[in-house]
Amino acid sequence: MWIFGWKGPSGFSASSTAEEVTQGIDGSALTAIVTGASSGIGVETTRVLALRGVHVVMAVRNADAGQNVKESILKEIPSAKIDVMELDLSSMASVRKFASQYQSSNLPLNLLINNAGVMASPFMLSQDKIELQFATNHLGHFLLTDLLLETMKRTARESDIEGRIVNVSSEGHRIAYSEGIRFDKINDESGYYTWYAYGQSKLANILHAKELARRLKEEGVEITANSLHPGAIISTNLMRHHGLINTVGQMLGKYFLKNIPQGAATTCYVALNPQVKGVSGEYFLDSNIGNPSAKAKDADLAKKLWDFSCTLTNPK
Repeated sequence: MWIFGWKGPSGFSASSTAEEVTQGIDGSALTAIVTGASSGIGVETTRVLALRGVHVVMAVRNADAGQNVKESILKEIPSAKIDVMELDLSSMASVRKFASQYQSSNLPLNLLINNAGVMASPFMLSQDKIELQFATNHLGHFLLTDLLLETMKRTARESDIEGRIVNVSSEGHRIAYSEGIRFDKINDESGYYTWYAYGQSKLANILHAKELARRLKEEGVEITANSLHPGAIISTNLMRHHGLINTVGQMLGKYFLKNIPQGAATTCYVALNPQVKGVSGEYFLDSNIGNPSAKAKDADLAKKLWDFSCTLTNPK
């Protein structure tokens, strides 16, 4: 982390805000989808992209909450172009419905920001009978990206503007299970540990972006795929399953955690900043290229996860 405002090679640091890393950028030719856009850094990501002229589609589980965020942003930025669409990433049926509705809208798609997530929840299964954190944080985004990829390719081709796919991961990827991804035990309740399962899902975000970047490059498509750690952030709802930790974090966080505008900075940097043009398959933190774990750089593990995810999202 570029602590206390120490700037990295990009010229930005941990204290940089989303507005600062996108200063002077005109995004008026772009359309973006932001998942999890109705809370935490998703709100600020939406606001700052809209501030830069991007047409933002908020993909949210609770449409009423999304509408409230949209209205508050419009009060501040009357010219903002924002739509709200319903999406529950823990349900493959919901992901397929969202993608179908988006395709029917005939909107272009330049930026796909896979931001939504759950953190360290108790053991639960999704509607599709898959462990909830893996289902929501990775698999839902994997399927969403796959279903929208042709729209992104067409947009990049017709607009001659590079498309960008951004997976919001976490430094928590370093505390995954020892094998990284538990392919044979993805639903094993007896060996489930909330933080390892969270780390597994965040490792999957990085591996997904890595393998996707390889495939897009091989195909010669003008779309990049990167992942990032937003930072340890005060005042988000991710820690709702851990009351005591959440309370202590709220009390002490202002001294050593990022605020929301700082937490959304790396997402907005990777999505919009021209410094990132052509950069793909990387892991960012504090608006600079970072160094993820050895498992996150394992190309064979990334390929295995890709195949595993295809099997889960397209059952015979």
